[in-house]
Amino acid sequence: MDNDRSPRKLVLGIDTGGTYTDGVLLDYDSREVLATDKSLTTKRDFAIGIEKVIEGIAIEDPSEIRMVSISTTLATNAIAEGKGKRVALLLVGYDPELISSFNMSARFATPNYFYFDGGHDLYGREKEELDLTAILDKVNAIKSDVDAVAVSSYFSPLNPEHENRVYEAVSRICDLPIVLGHQLSTRLGSVERATTAALNASLLAVLQDFVIAVRRAMEHRDIDAPLMMVRGDGTLMSDEFASRTPVETIHSGPAASAIGGRFLSGLDDSLVLDVGGTTTDLALIEEGEVTVSEEGATVGEYETAVSAADLFSVALGGDSHIRLDREKHIALGPERVLPLAHLAVEYPRVKSRLQALSRRAWADAGPDWLEYWYLLREPDNERLLQSSRAKRLVGFLSSGPKPLPEIVEHLDVLHAAQIDAEELWRQEVLGKSGLTPTDLLHVEGRYDPWDTEAAELALQVFSNYQFKEPEEVRERVWRQAVEMIVHAVITFLSKQTLTPPTETRSEDEDDIGRWFFFNSIYETHPHLETRFRLRQPIVGIGAPAEFFLEEVADALHAELILPEHHAVANALGAVAGSVMVVEEVLIYPRLDQSGLEVLGYYVQTSEDRRDFDEEELEASLHYAKELAHERALAAAVRSGADDPEVVVEMETEGLDTYRIRAKAMGNPRLAK
Repeated sequence: MDNDRSPRKLVLGIDTGGTYTDGVLLDYDSREVLATDKSLTTKRDFAIGIEKVIEGIAIEDPSEIRMVSISTTLATNAIAEGKGKRVALLLVGYDPELISSFNMSARFATPNYFYFDGGHDLYGREKEELDLTAILDKVNAIKSDVDAVAVSSYFSPLNPEHENRVYEAVSRICDLPIVLGHQLSTRLGSVERATTAALNASLLAVLQDFVIAVRRAMEHRDIDAPLMMVRGDGTLMSDEFASRTPVETIHSGPAASAIGGRFLSGLDDSLVLDVGGTTTDLALIEEGEVTVSEEGATVGEYETAVSAADLFSVALGGDSHIRLDREKHIALGPERVLPLAHLAVEYPRVKSRLQALSRRAWADAGPDWLEYWYLLREPDNERLLQSSRAKRLVGFLSSGPKPLPEIVEHLDVLHAAQIDAEELWRQEVLGKSGLTPTDLLHVEGRYDPWDTEAAELALQVFSNYQFKEPEEVRERVWRQAVEMIVHAVITFLSKQTLTPPTETRSEDEDDIGRWFFFNSIYETHPHLETRFRLRQPIVGIGAPAEFFLEEVADALHAELILPEHHAVANALGAVAGSVMVVEEVLIYPRLDQSGLEVLGYYVQTSEDRRDFDEEELEASLHYAKELAHERALAAAVRSGADDPEVVVEMETEGLDTYRIRAKAMGNPRLAK
């Protein structure tokens, strides 16, 4: 190494996607990409894949790493797969009958929710006296059965007194983590705030363990630098902030991909399409920023009050399972499987079996024979093998991957659904392999890192079943992939409902939307020309983007841009974002007993409230703006921002009610 060279400012970005974990080493000053690496994501322990990526990048001088930043699907996956910790949700002042009549309890993200008297009204006045005795009795009864407590009181953003009193009382009788709804959101949607509090509580231990594991991986490589994480809106926060508010990392991965697309393309207005192994994610860049949803982030059935990028995902990627549905039509996804070309490299006997299968009569070699189950690891928890079928299944697969028909026969069941292996899949004890678009790319010679002959044999078996030639299968799969992505783009941008494309469409169906859609792509009508034209260019990112998006861009009459390093744009997005903190202060009137006369004004933050007289509205507004500015600046510095700038805005929310919003933003602070 040249001793005269001044130390560089290097930053390490890592993205843990559904299929791959990507890493990129970036020179922070020149913005030059110095190294990249990919590793399979290990969902049972994300840190394994992260450490492999750090190892693969082969950092010469760890002291030059000034920051590590990570985008992760951990929170989203934990919520979607029910892997969060057990939470007791204490609902103060909520109306049980109202919640029940609209079936809103299913949205609370925990089955352990309990109602108590208390709460406030729209003007911050106490609605009912807080029943602290009942709350403490309940917590004492359940504290050994849950891992955390979440508290949401009615209208707590306007007056958090009851939530604060619950916190003080409960913390005296147990050492469980306690999350308060008003500290996570100033929105007045009571159900969304309660859901956000419950989810945050369920993710605390999950994300803290993740941060510890990442820190350990950094230590193994002698990296001593700030650790940042990507929020769901694409901005960055310190690992300390993330550990306290893990719910804010919902949609972290797709948001990072959008930031990465903006960084690599340099375009201020574009549609970013991130094609991964599992999903294709869409995000819109306007005026240089990722558009943020007006509504809170949604994961599955749970609607939250968390700010997040406006995103849209379709279950389509390079490793989507190609299969036949019940009507014997080709179906693409939604499940992600390991490509057979890859499995055959790991287990050479698979190719021998595919060779034998290709010689069978079509009736004896259906597509089910291309679905292989295999053992990823030995179960480390006896609970996973409580059922006799699960135990027999693991024993059967210990000698190597087996096709689904053999598994069904061995376990003496009629269908795979009877095997009850869901927990084995979730814990990544079992893996599944099958025919995928990645296998087709091997056959076509466009991407072939694994066993091309195995892919060709698998395609031959699939086509023998009911198609004339393998070429027909390939054409149908790629056509369906284009239709699915175009449909996603139109749905995302128009915010309108359009019937999803399927192979079962007919020429005479009475659906103008479907007709317009297909006529725009294939120009089938002899007299009418229809088209969708995307005004912005498409920025394609993700390893499979170049194979999936060319025809999509043609169908939308748009320019396709595949920037250099587009395969690891997500990891670049993890280090290209800014640190941003938003602090809000609410101002609302203090009314007399009749509720008609304004006596003064309250200035409310998440911690305290200050009272102003009726004639002091201007003074209260000035105080609120100064306070919001001060709080945002301090929070941004604590969250890792370097010399942040603060912008203060004011919104009017009804008569004599105001919301002061201070946004502090700056570049991440690097290690000296």
